[in-house]
Amino acid sequence: MILDEVALTFVPNLGTRGISYLTDIYEDASAIYGATEHHLACVAELRRDIITHITQRVGYSEAERELRYCEQHNIGVTSYHDNLYPPLLREVADRPHILYSMGDIGVLQSKHILSVVGTRRISTYGQSVCIRLLTELAEMFPDLVVVSGLAFGVDATAHHSAISAGVRTVAIVPSKLPEVTPTQHSRLAKEIVDEGGAIISELNSQSKQNGAYYIPRNRIIAGVAEGLWVVESPANGGSLSTAKAADGYSRTVVATPGRITDSRSEGTNHLIKTNVAQLITSARDIASALGWKEVGA
Repeated sequence: MILDEVALTFVPNLGTRGISYLTDIYEDASAIYGATEHHLACVAELRRDIITHITQRVGYSEAERELRYCEQHNIGVTSYHDNLYPPLLREVADRPHILYSMGDIGVLQSKHILSVVGTRRISTYGQSVCIRLLTELAEMFPDLVVVSGLAFGVDATAHHSAISAGVRTVAIVPSKLPEVTPTQHSRLAKEIVDEGGAIISELNSQSKQNGAYYIPRNRIIAGVAEGLWVVESPANGGSLSTAKAADGYSRTVVATPGRITDSRSEGTNHLIKTNVAQLITSARDIASALGWKEVGA
């Protein structure tokens, strides 16, 4: 039951990795809540405080409240055990157990998913490259899904480019739904959903918005796709954390080279120089790096 799955995320001190650990042992959340204290202690080897929380069914009142909120705001709730859960994200050890969504989360079942990230201060060069390569890639793979984070700069360009090219796009946001961050992109978020894509967050409505969710959000962007394209990034850009996560998940990372005098390309050039990312200059380069075969090619 989805109530059990959501309740698990409200168990104090369990955390994302703790839930992933338990789901590797038990069939589902109902089995976890139904386990005896002895089994939780001797087989799952949980701490005493967490065992107490589970056996006392802590988290159920919060989960009931959450499901009412989601129904009221037309927010989808997808657990790790749901068939609609993104298949590539299942492989990730620190995956979120619950995903909240607006739109069609099922688009992440596509065989051709590319995450696109980069600087918020996108240059004219970065913008033109992002638009051109995503347009070409969409022509090659009509089922292409472009994933990004709805931020200013590269993210927004990637979402707009996908919509203009007639393919679906997904935004992973660091905010509880139906709110989006930044609020200036509320119209873009609506367009993403209207055009068959989705807005997704791991945060429930009871999460405190304190600006701490950007880096954790990046692991989801990295985890849902086969590959990650870093379009432009300064030496300390936040998108480099996404590249690090993608590399750690054995995803293919590609990057666009830039001028050595341009600070907005220092990060991407470094990814290429250190062999974290493959250098790409065309949509065919991206497809080749990911092993995608164009139909009829």
